[in-house]
Amino acid sequence: MAETAAHLVDHVFPIVPVRQWVLSIPFALRYRLAYDSGLLSDVLNVFIRVVFGELRRRARELLGLKLSQCGAVTFVQRCGDALNLAPHFHSLVIHGVYAADENGQPEFHELPPPEDADVVRVAALVAQRVESLLKRRGLGPDGDSDTAEALSRDEPGLAAIYSASIRGRIGLGPHAGNRVLTLGDQVDGDSLDSLQSPRCATVSGFSVHANVSIDGRDRLRLERLARYVSRPAVSTERLSELPDGRLLYRLKRRWRNGTTEVVFQRSDFIAKLAALVPAPRAHLRTYHGILAPAAKWRPRIVPTPDVQFGVCAHVPVPPESNRHPGSEPDATGSAPPPRRKNYSWSELLKRVFEIDILVCERCGGPVRVIAAIQEPETAQQILNYLGLPSRPPPITPARYERRFHPDDFAS
Repeated sequence: MAETAAHLVDHVFPIVPVRQWVLSIPFALRYRLAYDSGLLSDVLNVFIRVVFGELRRRARELLGLKLSQCGAVTFVQRCGDALNLAPHFHSLVIHGVYAADENGQPEFHELPPPEDADVVRVAALVAQRVESLLKRRGLGPDGDSDTAEALSRDEPGLAAIYSASIRGRIGLGPHAGNRVLTLGDQVDGDSLDSLQSPRCATVSGFSVHANVSIDGRDRLRLERLARYVSRPAVSTERLSELPDGRLLYRLKRRWRNGTTEVVFQRSDFIAKLAALVPAPRAHLRTYHGILAPAAKWRPRIVPTPDVQFGVCAHVPVPPESNRHPGSEPDATGSAPPPRRKNYSWSELLKRVFEIDILVCERCGGPVRVIAAIQEPETAQQILNYLGLPSRPPPITPARYERRFHPDDFAS
């Protein structure tokens, strides 16, 4: 999560405004998208084309640009707030378009924020085009039932888990089919109005939200947003164990009916996690438009070390036999150093938690390795002297759990 966000900010998104577009899927379609990676990709393409088309339309009407290009990076999230299966898309879209200037170079043109009517138009077009896509695939109301229920035929256990997770039901155990236990029934009437957000529209179950915008120079906020959209499904900080062994999971925000927590049996919690595992060959991060890997203008707009971190020091050109691939010399006879593939652990800690682990807290000097202690007796003496635990915690034996039976998957 942290490394992906750092890569997007440092090497992908240019220093221009970015707006988040979120598409939520109707309940009737979530089951199919949960395992059909091909259909999931097609629905995402429909959504991105509609958003890009809206940006180009506004660029023509407001700026007079006939030809323009857009860019975005989309993350596919499979879970809802209560660990329910809910495939949806978070697209970080460049808020504007690129068009060729008089020299044929890409020039950015910022657009004003979309109006509520623009978001409604996007939601309506997405609903219309996805419905047409389903009809062409034979997945509409009049489609072939065998095609629509391929998962139930091939993987009945997985199909039962998916169905229970989408409907908020218990998937395994003696209470399979019942609703997941929820806690908190105090409805705050004053908070209901806050759920109505501008630049948000719902048409035929397709919900589009586009009210989050990041200024081009606010790279820290953009990185936090990128970490949010690429976050893992489960937040361990909101997970706790009840005295009877059940697991309690706190919601990020109160639901309309006042629910603040959900409670799972251990076996059903594992079933909820199993439903969140993506289908094979399903991409969870996709680059679109001018930010796609093969886009012609991409190398001309993505950040470079000169723009992001100041002047990049050049190094003498090494012999051709030792030259790093892609480090060709420039007109001055020098070549930039090769970019590292991965961020170091200390860099990510500093970016996420603002902690520089390589700087001493006492003197402010650099931290360096003094020695590597491998003898257990010596290490134990040092830890005891410092008042730190010198023995590892005891290993708790595994609990006995009965094996799953096919009847457990019956609804």
